[in-house]
Amino acid sequence: MARLSDARRLVVKIGSALLVDKHSGAFRGDWLRAMAADVARVRARGTDVILVSSGSIALGRGILGLPRTTLPLEQSQAAAAVGQIRLAREWEEALAPHGITTAQVLVTLEDSADRRRYLNQRATMETLLGFHAVPIVNENDTIATDEIRYGDNDRLAAQVAVTAGADQLVLLSDVDGFYSANPSEDPAAHRYDVIHEITPQIEAMAGDAGSGLSKGGMKTKLLAAKTATAAGCAMAITEGSVMQPLLALEEGANATWFTSRLDPHAARKRWIAAMKPCGTVTLDDGASKALAQGSSLLPVGVTSATGDFGRGDPVLLRDARGASLGQGLTRYTAEEARQIAGHQSSQIEAILGYPGRAVLIHRDDMAL
Repeated sequence: MARLSDARRLVVKIGSALLVDKHSGAFRGDWLRAMAADVARVRARGTDVILVSSGSIALGRGILGLPRTTLPLEQSQAAAAVGQIRLAREWEEALAPHGITTAQVLVTLEDSADRRRYLNQRATMETLLGFHAVPIVNENDTIATDEIRYGDNDRLAAQVAVTAGADQLVLLSDVDGFYSANPSEDPAAHRYDVIHEITPQIEAMAGDAGSGLSKGGMKTKLLAAKTATAAGCAMAITEGSVMQPLLALEEGANATWFTSRLDPHAARKRWIAAMKPCGTVTLDDGASKALAQGSSLLPVGVTSATGDFGRGDPVLLRDARGASLGQGLTRYTAEEARQIAGHQSSQIEAILGYPGRAVLIHRDDMAL
């Protein structure tokens, strides 16, 4: 079973009901400050932390005085626009005393469905973590319509975990794990400590109902678990309303862990290797050697690019003698790659007329 103390990169999903009291609509500032201390404690041991935080619509609803009923789309988007500012400020003020820089990242389903946007989101997340910032991620409810929505932050959190290459995901919920039936309706329901495989029997146990201000039920959590574990990320469901819920989880609080037999890095490499390449990039001997040592591919090491590929497409990598080295996801189109081939990264803007990524293919986007 996974242990939170072993996490190298952790994604934590925080539901609306944990931040906004479902009865009074008041913001739970004491809980947020305790959660901030929890995040600081986890980060102090070298773990990257990403927070997927609900709450913008719930906060905006209260500020605008909207009714606690289902809102039409335009009112939900207005509430999100107002509430998102407050939510970001609350997180910033809670984490600042711990010396932690926060970053707001708003996404939609399209950002993960489109490979180019997916790679941009991944690069941004990696850069923020490199600067030791804590990304605060939420769905961009101010512009999202049903066609481009995740619809719940359980699945959004799982996709963020996959995008960021996290090895653990924790869903802070109003229940302390996955049960064989709804424990409030069936006194015989039992909680699973560990689930190694999501079988049809397990899926049949999941209910549909969300709770309070949140939209997700157990079915969305199982979908999140499927997404996360397939990419090598273990996932836990635990009760989140206690102060410092991550500390409580480490100290043995009730939870259900969904395990994964894969490493997230290996799972991503396998996914890239299985893609059909859209073109070929040929490397000089220096670049081939650098790749073998774990480096990214810089434009200066490219001698030619063939095919008609776009940003985010898979391309075959060949050495100077034509031998296959593997493949990777390119950050430039075929035409752009041909223009910057053999040039230093510092020359990219002058050649293309706009600033670009320093690397043609990042090492995390290669399967060699």
